[in-house]
Amino acid sequence: MQREVLLTGIGGQGIQLATALLAAAAVAEGRHAMYFGSYGGMMRGGNSDTTLVLGDDPIDSPPTIGSAWSALVLHPAHAGGVYPRLHDDGLLVLNTSLCDPVGTPAIGRLVPIPASELAASSGNASAVTMIALGAYAAATAIVDLDTLLATAAEVLPPYRRQHAESIRAALRMGHAHAGPALRAWPVCA
Repeated sequence: MQREVLLTGIGGQGIQLATALLAAAAVAEGRHAMYFGSYGGMMRGGNSDTTLVLGDDPIDSPPTIGSAWSALVLHPAHAGGVYPRLHDDGLLVLNTSLCDPVGTPAIGRLVPIPASELAASSGNASAVTMIALGAYAAATAIVDLDTLLATAAEVLPPYRRQHAESIRAALRMGHAHAGPALRAWPVCA
């Protein structure tokens, strides 16, 4: 089995870090992962996009895919390139604080989460992407929340490890706000 995940937002939201965390958590659970990230020339405010492919078997080619099973869209500025690439039966986690659900594609499941509002109310405005990732994990069961929490500090550079607990709090918050899980990966017996 293989699942593709697209993440898009603006620089400074933590798109690259969230992708690394999701990939590391999947690997910790015994799957294979490969991702590719790109970001605009600006430190903050430019586009930030990643493509992640998770699989039971090694990923044979770079994750440059035409379509994807799921996506996390955190800012409307660059969402237009993601929507047409989603499978009809896919899943979209949408930051409804900034993105209007009207105009999103007709897909299998929309997971609306006011990630920017939740981040602001938590006192950590930079937690938007981790809140959305927590909601994604809850909605898909693609990785277990405990695995994300345990892996959070591992993906942080040493000079940012002091933020591990705030990342864990944001993941928990997003997980608590998502709806029931849509099994993205078969449960092993």
